[in-house]
This record gives sequence, structure tokens and C-alpha cells, in this order.
Amino acid sequence: MVTIPNQSSVAKAYQEFDQSGRMKLSSYYDRLVDVMEELVKFTLIVRDRSDYLTNRYSERKEAAPELATTFAAAAMSHKAFQDETKDELK
Repeated sequence: MVTIPNQSSVAKAYQEFDQSGRMKLSSYYDRLVDVMEELVKFTLIVRDRSDYLTNRYSERKEAAPELATTFAAAAMSHKAFQDETKDELK
């Protein structure tokens, strides 16, 4: 799950709306627009990336325990890191 690193609250919200139900222009309104713009931006960034973003180690480990163990050991191995780096520099 993705959350935006921004949030806002409106103190005495019942006082911040006009008779037609529209929010009055104020610093609260500006802040709320800022947060909503950020939400839209994050939505665009993560759209169509659900498979990648919800791919969890614990679920992969459960589905293929031997493979997960091998990858985890390689990831934790300093030698594997050195070999990989050496190959990339060639």
C-alpha cells in the first residue's frame, strides 16, 4: 500500500464551508488543495505498477522456499556482491 507523505486537517471544519457546501477560500483550502495535488501525482506515479509494489518477500518465500533461501543467501553474501560488482565493471 502506498501512502502520501502529506496530510492535513481542518480545525472547526463546520465553519469552513459556505451555504452551498463549498469550502471557503482560506489557508485550510490552500493546504487541502496542496495535499490533493500530491495525491494525484502519487497516483500517476504508481499507476500500473501494482504487481511490483505488492510483490512481497514473505509471499515469494512461501511460494518457492528453496529459491527464496538461495536468493536471500546470495544477497547477504559479501562475495556474491563483490563478484556481481566485478562483472559490472568489465
